[in-house]
Amino acid sequence: MDLSLFIFLASGMFLGWSLGANHLANVFGTAVGTRMVSFRSAAFICSVFVILGAVVSGAGPTQTLGKLGAVNTLAGAFMVALAAGLSVFWMTKAGLPVSTTQAIVGGIVGWNLFSATATDPAALTKIMVSWAAGPVLAAFVAMGLYKLVQWLLHRSNVHLLRIDAWTRIGLIFAGAVGAYSLGANNIANVVGVFLPVVPFANMSVAGVFTLSAAQQLFLIGSIAIAVGVYTYSHKVVHTVGADLLKMSPAAAFVVVMAHSLVLMVFTSQELERLLIALGLPPIPLVPISSSEVAVGAVIGIGLLQGGAGIRWRVLGKIGAGWVLTPVIAAFVCFVGLFFLQNVFQQEVYREADAGAPAVHGEPPTAGFATAPEARLVAR
Repeated sequence: MDLSLFIFLASGMFLGWSLGANHLANVFGTAVGTRMVSFRSAAFICSVFVILGAVVSGAGPTQTLGKLGAVNTLAGAFMVALAAGLSVFWMTKAGLPVSTTQAIVGGIVGWNLFSATATDPAALTKIMVSWAAGPVLAAFVAMGLYKLVQWLLHRSNVHLLRIDAWTRIGLIFAGAVGAYSLGANNIANVVGVFLPVVPFANMSVAGVFTLSAAQQLFLIGSIAIAVGVYTYSHKVVHTVGADLLKMSPAAAFVVVMAHSLVLMVFTSQELERLLIALGLPPIPLVPISSSEVAVGAVIGIGLLQGGAGIRWRVLGKIGAGWVLTPVIAAFVCFVGLFFLQNVFQQEVYREADAGAPAVHGEPPTAGFATAPEARLVAR
């Protein structure tokens, strides 16, 4: 296989690394911040379940992301992923939990602008509505769960040490579920733009099961996420786990469970089919902001406690990061595409009509053909 394929895929791996570095905080930040789970244990559990979630359940959100913009060359997909990865990395260095979903959407919009491709308004609206709905829903779910946990603790007659042990087990369980949900919902951000253009074929593993082209990409991307979790996630874990709101171990458990449940709602194809079968409107399968959901759950707990413990300045910095991330990604992608096309002579987009003149005056160059077998097969 052409070496240039793996060079182009490197930006997706960098984005996956950046996601892992930024998003461990969303599933284990509160557990580590309350010292109920060690960082090393959290990183290991998160890595394993992120990979499982991506490979087993990553299909649904990827389909919606693909409708936002059909990035149709490897060079274009490379720059979209690189722009998103750089924006997430810069925010991670600042210690801010940011939205990888917003970063990749910003990158796709930048590609759409450069290639004069229309951005699908329905897909963009669906994703943006989920950005608003995710943290609000997480806040309400966290409030309800917190009340339930408080009631159960009040009614139980269990020794404090046993409650502490149960809480630690609960945090580990919730973190594992959260990591699975993170992999399932956010792998679309890491490799979704590569699905239409990477020429992978289905691969049999020891004659036991078959990995589709999409699942192979999901596996590569999720391994990159796991590496990011281990190597560069300490700072953001501290911001979410301790700086935003001081929490008890029980509150930490509630935050992670609320985060996990909300991510699964926007990821589960089974839930979508069930709602359709019942004649109910389905919940859109979109890659939502894991960071926004986690922060929304923390704020829900804080508001339930009166709001006095919330550090609003920290929240303001996090909110500013959310606004800047897609803007930075779109700008970096647009400028990067210009250099790829005009300096490095790469085909960064392909005209729908092969005979039409190029939008930016560049003749088409040799590139990778779109591979139908690499498109995601709905399961």
